[in-house]
Amino acid sequence: MVQRTSLLKFIIEEQRHHPHATGEFTGLLTDVVTACKKISSLTSCGGLAEQAMGTAGSENVQGETQKKLDILSNEIFIESTEWSGNLAGMASEEMDDCYPVPSQYPRGKYLITFDPLDGSSNIDINVSVGTIFSIMVAPEGTDTVVNEDFLQPGARQVCAGYCLYGTSTMMVLTTGRGVNGFTLDRSTGDFLLTHPMMEIPADTNEYSINQSNHRHWEPAVQRYIDECLQGADGPLGKNYNMRWIASMVADVHRLLCRGGVFMYPMDAKLQAKGQNGKLRLLYEANPMSFVVEQAQGLASTGRQRIMEVQPEELHQRVPVIMGSRNEVERILGYHS
Repeated sequence: MVQRTSLLKFIIEEQRHHPHATGEFTGLLTDVVTACKKISSLTSCGGLAEQAMGTAGSENVQGETQKKLDILSNEIFIESTEWSGNLAGMASEEMDDCYPVPSQYPRGKYLITFDPLDGSSNIDINVSVGTIFSIMVAPEGTDTVVNEDFLQPGARQVCAGYCLYGTSTMMVLTTGRGVNGFTLDRSTGDFLLTHPMMEIPADTNEYSINQSNHRHWEPAVQRYIDECLQGADGPLGKNYNMRWIASMVADVHRLLCRGGVFMYPMDAKLQAKGQNGKLRLLYEANPMSFVVEQAQGLASTGRQRIMEVQPEELHQRVPVIMGSRNEVERILGYHS
């Protein structure tokens, strides 16, 4: 029998690299794992969980229709992490403002941002969805957490990752020492290391983008996609495949495993709505950029490294171009 390292053992061994560690960070990651296991169990029920399927009849702060499972996943994440004394506060796609840890619980030194159920438009059709999270240190000297405490550039993240609920449940995370993937063994309830030190190939022949927005893109993105479509007869000299799941977790996980470029670039349609992009910086773009960069890929808005963007508000949006290094560099060259 293959003896695989459990996620808990892996985290504790990582903690030993930090002689002044208190165990608080390890405890927080353990709480995140618990939340993801509960969400995984709920999503795996599909239509059997009637209370979780369909729309909730409400909108989040971005004006997007909420699914029942969006709200349930958000509640699960809060209930799993607020009580243990590892957090000072949290912020989520499903909450208008940040959520300080209630006064009846001990206050920790960390902040967490999360998208409790990325790709929730796919819930009712049984396509992969996931949870994205980002952990940072709370500013010192504040008694009550406020929105401004979360406005830290992605380069200050101490951990980021996602949990993919697909044919298997996988947790992929980084603490700044590479990227590792863990698969949930449902017979024991343990996440086991199955994808150590994941790296994105520098070259690729796959791209992931919503092709229907072609007419709205900036010229640099239009040029790149047009060249991909020309295949081996065009200037790139090779044939490309397009993949698009409309779940950031699933699309990024694919490129992490076999290379590719994931793009939700700026376009005229978003600008007409007064939006600076589609994906949210703090709980989608930043954590995924941390993972991609630690896996030897690149992540950019097209003009700036995503993790160097200074957040200005909690639900700020940014353009996203990330994945295989050589392809992303080519697209950035077209922008410049």
